[in-house]
Amino acid sequence: MSRWKGLPASLDQRVRQLVVQLRRLKDHSGLSLASLAAKTAYSRSSWERYLNGKKLPPREAVEALARVCGTDPTRLLALHEVAAQAWEAGPPQPEAELPEAVPPEAVPPAPARRRGPGTRGLVALGALALLVVAGAVLLLVRPWQDDGAAGPDRGVEAAARARGAVPAFTHRAGETYACHVRRTGDGLYAGRSRTATAILGNGTSGWEAVEAQCLLRHRGYDPGPVDGIVGENTMRAAKRLQQAAGLPVDGIVGPDTWKALRR
Repeated sequence: MSRWKGLPASLDQRVRQLVVQLRRLKDHSGLSLASLAAKTAYSRSSWERYLNGKKLPPREAVEALARVCGTDPTRLLALHEVAAQAWEAGPPQPEAELPEAVPPEAVPPAPARRRGPGTRGLVALGALALLVVAGAVLLLVRPWQDDGAAGPDRGVEAAARARGAVPAFTHRAGETYACHVRRTGDGLYAGRSRTATAILGNGTSGWEAVEAQCLLRHRGYDPGPVDGIVGENTMRAAKRLQQAAGLPVDGIVGPDTWKALRR
C-alpha cells in the first residue's frame, strides 16, 4: 500500500473526501502512478497532483480511474460534483508564515511604572457587569428546559440554538436525538442541518447524519436509533428511499438523495 503524504490542512473537507476515496481506489487496485499514466490520458505528474490535493482532478480523470480499477464511478462522480463546487469557490490558500520569535534577551526591559487602582477597578467592574448580564440571559432563556435532544447535552444544545450557534457534534454511547420535522417554504427540515450537499457514507457522523436520520424516519424508512452515526440501518433505509425515488441505490446520502429527503 502506498505511503501517502498528508493532505494540506487548509484543503476543503469536500475536496478531502474525494481525494481520500481516489487514494483508496488506487491502493486497492495495486497500480502505481506510472501504471495509471500508461492506462489513462493523464501523466504521472498529473496523478501525483490530483492524489495529493494540489489540483482538483477533472471529471474525466475520475471516470478514467474508476474504469481502470474496474469499479462503478457513480459515487466518485457525486463526490467530484460537490468537491468541484468547493474548489470553484476558492482554491486553498497557503498558510501565512509566522515571523521568527525575538529572543527574550534582545527585548529591552519595559520601564517600571506605578500601579494605579483605577484601571484594575474598571476591569473588575466590567467583568462583574458581564456576569450579571449572562445570569439574566440564562434565567430568561432557560436552556435547561424546552430542548429536543435526549441525553446529557440537551441543555448545551438548547442554549446554543438560542444564541444562533451550532454546537460541535459529540456522540456518547447510547445517546439519541429527538426529531421535530417541519415543512418550510423550501422543503422539510429537522432543525439539525440545512445541508443539501453533504456526502454521508458508512461510518459518517455529525449533525448532518442526525438530520438525514430524522428525515428518513419521517418519510417512513426506519434508520434505527437517531444517534448521528451512519451505520447499516441508516444505509438500508437510504437505499429504500433511493429505490422509491428512482435514484442510484448505493445507500450513500448525497445531493440527489437530500433532494428526495427534503421534497
